[in-house]
Amino acid sequence: MADTGVNGNFARTWVWMAALAVICIIGGFMALINPFGATIFAVTLAGWLFLLQGLIQVVHAFQVRDWSGFIWSLGLGILSLLVGFVLVADPLAGSVSLTLLVAVLFLMTGVAKTMFALSLKPASGWVWVLASGLVSVALGVMILAGLPATATTILGLLLGIELISNGVLFLFVALGLRKLGHG
Repeated sequence: MADTGVNGNFARTWVWMAALAVICIIGGFMALINPFGATIFAVTLAGWLFLLQGLIQVVHAFQVRDWSGFIWSLGLGILSLLVGFVLVADPLAGSVSLTLLVAVLFLMTGVAKTMFALSLKPASGWVWVLASGLVSVALGVMILAGLPATATTILGLLLGIELISNGVLFLFVALGLRKLGHG
């Protein structure tokens, strides 16, 4: 009986989930239409988040200055403040750093997925894991090969793809929740 109440609560939220889906899909297409603007927006947003996190870290560090980890906490806060300041002050230059980070992340996850696939080799489906790993490596290499030019658009393109992917996911969840309410 408790499941019926939970299902009813979930079912009533389908409109909100559908609205979130539409916002994500529209935002994703806007990012794909203007990947440069989306890149600058993403870098600037990341900068403000680093600034906020750094500020909170520094304040927290001074609140626990008797703690043996005070200097590390303070140092991390100051580092976050510096990163945030650099990203906000010059988002175009910051996009190069973040794009480099994304490329390295693709390379590392690609290598890890490839090694994981090879360890799965006797199991069915290992080829799909291998393909995913090789795609990640290829994307990392392509981004690195195109630097610094790729820095002006790649983050915006990735943001657009992620937003559209999330939007489609949320739309399917919304439709499932709506159906749950009628079932």
